[in-house]
Amino acid sequence: MTPEEFAAALAAQGIELSTEQRDQFAEYYRYLISENEKMNLTAITAAPEVYLKHFYDSIMPLLPLKDLRGNALTLCDVGAGAGFPSLPMKILNPQLRVTIVDSLQKRIDFLDRLCKRLHLEGVELVHDRAETFGGKKSPYRERFDLVTARAVAALPVLAELCLPLVKVGGRFVALKATHAPNELAASTQALTTLGGKLDQDYLLHLPLADEVRHILVIDKVAVTPKKYPRKPGTPAKQPIGG
Repeated sequence: MTPEEFAAALAAQGIELSTEQRDQFAEYYRYLISENEKMNLTAITAAPEVYLKHFYDSIMPLLPLKDLRGNALTLCDVGAGAGFPSLPMKILNPQLRVTIVDSLQKRIDFLDRLCKRLHLEGVELVHDRAETFGGKKSPYRERFDLVTARAVAALPVLAELCLPLVKVGGRFVALKATHAPNELAASTQALTTLGGKLDQDYLLHLPLADEVRHILVIDKVAVTPKKYPRKPGTPAKQPIGG
């Protein structure tokens, strides 16, 4: 996917890129590749692949969830790595107020430099484990309208990391691929326990590659019990319902 094909694919979905936004994505790519030589940020480095499998893939929640395109929502991105999916979404909707939590300080430092280069305002970067970031004494607990995660963990684990951060009435949006139905089936107990309820499983296709994507939208319908999330490492070792 060339930058021109990226812009055309978005335009076909009713999203018109400004010149500034095109330049932001171009600079994002340049700086990502430059810094990737110093630290492991991505295994995907060719421009067409980055535009398709990082940039376009990251903005896919905006396709079915049109309220994300222009509203001033609070969004937390858990384990964003090189900024995916939140920063491409932020470029398309500058009104999003983004908080990124990541466990590696080097990635947080990279994201800080990246946001300055892209002139992105309203982005907070936090170095922490997701388990402690959303703990019962955390000021971030049940604060966000939207919590996203992409390529972090299986859904039963991800739910325990993300749902404690979502305010009641908000949404947890998981970006998943072909295994989403199996992960959903294994997550019934976890979602119920944590105060979540599946609203929609949007089945989409990544253009050109024709790869399957699932945008899982989970509503926060009840307060998460204070015992969750459990201490670091426990959710992955002992998933709820596992």
